[in-house]
Amino acid sequence: MLVASSGGHLTQLLNLRPCWAEYERHWVTFDKPDAVSSLRDETVTWAHHPVTRNLPNAARNLRLAWRLLRQWRPDVVVSSGAGVAVPFFAAARLLRIRTVYLEAFERFDRPALTGLLCYPLSDEFCLQWDEQRLMYPDGTLVGAAW
Repeated sequence: MLVASSGGHLTQLLNLRPCWAEYERHWVTFDKPDAVSSLRDETVTWAHHPVTRNLPNAARNLRLAWRLLRQWRPDVVVSSGAGVAVPFFAAARLLRIRTVYLEAFERFDRPALTGLLCYPLSDEFCLQWDEQRLMYPDGTLVGAAW
């Protein structure tokens, strides 16, 4: 399952196509023009937005995550952020589903809030810059995913 906010976070996951193209997948993102266009041939569930400092939508997305993860039972939940990742990682952790997080490319000098929240919930926390090791010492440097 690939989970990301629309915009740059979704673009990061789309750029990793060689990593996921041969696998069955289910996307979770926002019903925004870029996502609708980019994922027109994919299986997608639209998450609730906005999520930034919006507790009702965070709760809705947690219920959505619980339902989808139990229904689909993915081998792994992969996300590049932003806020929609947190409820999916929390539910995945409870269901013992593996999680992989890719910290945002532009976050080389300070951590993203979603990264901080997903770091302890991640089985693998991927970094795109060596400088990100200062914020996430147990992260794995994978290089730029763009």
